[in-house]
Amino acid sequence: MTLSVVAGEVFGFLGPNGAGKTTTIRTLLDLLHPTSGSARLFGLDSRRDSVAIRARLGNLPGDFGNGPTASGRELISLLASLRGVAGLGRAEELAERFRADLDRPLGQLSRGNRQKIGLISATFHEPELLILDEPTSGLDPLMQEEFLALVAEERERGCAVFLSSHELDEVERVCDRVAIVRGGRLIAIERIADLLGKARRKLTIELAEEADVAAELRALPGVSDVESRGRRTTLTVAGDIDQVVKALAAHHVTDLEATHPSLEEVFLTYYREGEEER
Repeated sequence: MTLSVVAGEVFGFLGPNGAGKTTTIRTLLDLLHPTSGSARLFGLDSRRDSVAIRARLGNLPGDFGNGPTASGRELISLLASLRGVAGLGRAEELAERFRADLDRPLGQLSRGNRQKIGLISATFHEPELLILDEPTSGLDPLMQEEFLALVAEERERGCAVFLSSHELDEVERVCDRVAIVRGGRLIAIERIADLLGKARRKLTIELAEEADVAAELRALPGVSDVESRGRRTTLTVAGDIDQVVKALAAHHVTDLEATHPSLEEVFLTYYREGEEER
């Protein structure tokens, strides 16, 4: 795969389990060594300059630990000393924001509370690059919202954010562009609006009275799986639903429900296209 992420950009890195997301991240961090190819961060080689690179980034792995008896404060103090940061940077401020306990041993924390410590350890020193692997795993909805707000602030600060996630909603809300990978290969790089525009959505239409709209809807480009039963019609639409809405304008529509595509459905759209191109 070949891709680049610029300062002030939130870049989503998407793919199903086993696609190669975590392997890519570990290679960027020089935790795995590639058999061929190279990666550059800040213009530096990921292997030759790994120490200099790590001083300028923050990383939250899919799971982390520093021993069950160590506290979050001890973990962040260690990271601060390694990075040459005076004190704990903005760790106290972030702990208050995320309602995190810095003094309790990590082994006594729940998955969500441990994740908060991980987020603080990745961001307390205001890095130039954030690499986040499933960052909202275990967080409750309120803390997920706080995390998304923090990412937006990091973008405004000029930080580049490389975000691996299974949650399409959070990807849609914070990412500027996304890459989709499968089997270790890059399938597509898209702006988030273009990504969602290609996804297939299921529509459920309720009319005021029975009407035979199935044939008319089947003739529209991108429409499939049309089924009508009485006053209700369901169908699947790839991309923009504008033509469907216009076709229904001649009828009295009492209800129209569009199901938001899941991340898996977005994947299927691209995988299907990839198979057709072969």
